[in-house]
Amino acid sequence: MFQSLLANLARSLDGARIPYMVIGGQAVLVHGEPRLTRDIDVTLGVDSSALGRILALGESIGLSPSVRDVKEFVHRTNVLPLSDKSSIRVDFIFSFTPYEEQAIGRAISIKVRDVSVRFATAEDLIIHKLVAGRARDLEDVRGILSRRKNIDAAYLERWLLTFREVLGRDLFREFESIRGSLPGPGDTHVVR
Repeated sequence: MFQSLLANLARSLDGARIPYMVIGGQAVLVHGEPRLTRDIDVTLGVDSSALGRILALGESIGLSPSVRDVKEFVHRTNVLPLSDKSSIRVDFIFSFTPYEEQAIGRAISIKVRDVSVRFATAEDLIIHKLVAGRARDLEDVRGILSRRKNIDAAYLERWLLTFREVLGRDLFREFESIRGSLPGPGDTHVVR
């Protein structure tokens, strides 16, 4: 079910020339430890002024809004939650920052049902997970670091320090703490 929906999403977004990247649990399946996920999170390379286009795109592949007042919810959260008939939730996340633009540009293509689907890089997924900061997200970071032997620490440091100023949390120190807690020091190589 998820693979078919991911392929349909990619085809539709590419056809509409809307840049995107899959983040969240589906991207963790690519970069980290396998885990159960019940939704698809997609960061879009458009801001919320494209809401009408995104609603039409979702409708064309069988997705309908999961909230009553769509405009108010999107205005408040920058997220458009949709679901299909089997109740798989798709969250379209509107973007507007230079970081999101760069992360979408760095996304990697992976074949899903013979369709190229764009997933966040491991580094950008780590950034998203650290910003979210929930226990599950921090476990995902640990799983990504356990599987990935080469991480671009300079890229991570630059953006995590930028977010420290915005969020008031030292995300780079959190990253270093997680990385330092992994077994086998020296197993993860950082590219500088």
